[in-house]
Amino acid sequence: MFRLHPALRAASIAIGRLGLSEVRLQRDRRFAWIVLVPRVAGAAALEDLTEADRIGLLGEVAAAGRAVRVMGEALSRPVERLNIGVLGNIVPQLHVHVVGRRRDDPAWPGPVWGAGEAEAYGAPDLRRALRAARASLASG
Repeated sequence: MFRLHPALRAASIAIGRLGLSEVRLQRDRRFAWIVLVPRVAGAAALEDLTEADRIGLLGEVAAAGRAVRVMGEALSRPVERLNIGVLGNIVPQLHVHVVGRRRDDPAWPGPVWGAGEAEAYGAPDLRRALRAARASLASG
């Protein structure tokens, strides 16, 4: 049975579901950032997915990338570059980070991990980000 890892639940907010994955907003307003978590029990790495699920996940990554760009626009911080990461060094459950980057973001040009402290969303920006991401994902 699939269960979301507690660290992923604590660090993110539910946006919705795609065919394979839970879609979550990372709790860090500094970056437009979506995390996809395939609903496959015990999956820790890409090779734990079937070939069909790996192909499906790639399509979901592309959809999340579009949603990240729409979120950036909604928050008046247009995304210049998408970073995609499947790390699993700390949280063993398979998950994919889709992060919108800008030359003026606090981690540029390095990775977002370990770059300062996460900043919480204010309520209006959180509503804007969630609304934008959900609308983008619903439109395909």
